Amino acid sequence: MSDIELDIKLDEKIEHIIAEPPKFKVVFVNDDQTPMDFVVEVLMGIFKHTETTAADLTVAIHSEGSGIAGIYNYELAEQKSIETVNLARANGFPLVVKVEVDE
Repeated sequence: MSDIELDIKLDEKIEHIIAEPPKFKVVFVNDDQTPMDFVVEVLMGIFKHTETTAADLTVAIHSEGSGIAGIYNYELAEQKSIETVNLARANGFPLVVKVEVDE
């Protein structure tokens, strides 16, 4: 084996680029039938906002037409949006909740 020379050269550089997974925002859309008190309760119960923050966010949703309830990974955003819609429907409210990529 001493007669054989092993000459191995690696010219390739392997780069591992690890990207963060995207975040998703849960967006509440304003409507004229869902009471603001109900929206405040949902923001406090499902999204864990304080009463003050939930009330301020509810007013912003009402005045601007929509508002971001929270930003999460996809699975959590989807779960919270489904819980919110199910609770709204169980109480007879047409609340619309969207999950969008946070850019």
